[in-house]
Amino acid sequence: MTGLTRRALVAGGMAALALPGLGTPVRALAQVGAALPPDWAARLSQGGWLRGVAPAGAAALALDGVPLPLASDRGFLIGFDRDAQATSMLAITDSAGAVSQVPLSVAPRDWQIERVDAPLRPPGVPDAEFLARRATERAQIDAARAQRTTAQGWRQAMVRPAPGRFSGRFGAQRIYRGQPGAYHGGLDMASPTGTPFVAPADGVVVLAAEAPFTLEGRLLMLDHGMGLGSAFLHCSSHLARVGEAVSRGQPLGTVGMTGRATGPHLHWALAWQMGTVMRRLDPLLFLG
Repeated sequence: MTGLTRRALVAGGMAALALPGLGTPVRALAQVGAALPPDWAARLSQGGWLRGVAPAGAAALALDGVPLPLASDRGFLIGFDRDAQATSMLAITDSAGAVSQVPLSVAPRDWQIERVDAPLRPPGVPDAEFLARRATERAQIDAARAQRTTAQGWRQAMVRPAPGRFSGRFGAQRIYRGQPGAYHGGLDMASPTGTPFVAPADGVVVLAAEAPFTLEGRLLMLDHGMGLGSAFLHCSSHLARVGEAVSRGQPLGTVGMTGRATGPHLHWALAWQMGTVMRRLDPLLFLG
């Protein structure tokens, strides 16, 4: 049997897809809250995610034409960017080469605008020097994101890494003294300098910058496996070192206000790397 078999279900706003040769049907969400297969879980919205196990017999997966990695138990992870389109297409190929297309509906979100009393670039740093420093820093960040480990934190419900009120939300557009900046790519937790923060899920440390970066300050990055990674910005100190495997809830360092920060807080960012494509995700949607 080849090609795609579709059977539309009106009740519940779902479309059920019978996957040729794969056994268990896969359902595509047409609305948030619709039923998923029992071994799938998701927050299908901009900044959200989908985690599941591919049907028995699946040989390969691709999202919008880009191949997805499969774990040994056929587990997989998908992330949806802040500006994700309304529909993504998951292609499941069986061992005979038959392909089933599974549409995934991604709910839109409203994003707030924030005005920040801080310059777009750090004060007192000439443009040429700033750009040169950023090139070096960006190279380190990109190299860290490119690392792949066997960490299994991508399978876990995450815990909050630091206490304190949420002082900055993912997806907000920031205006720095009248100059638009990039949207806020993480979740800020306002805590006093020296407050310990912990790993939200199991991972391996892939970057621990002791010399503060111009924007991120003392930056620590974890790989959670399957392309999912956490970054912790503005730290005052690090307790974990590059190459160290850490467990969910393990202390990683202390909160600070190094780099570009108007007060002590932990900026927690999550990103999902798929080939050359990186998607920023909303940490709030990963907390169990």
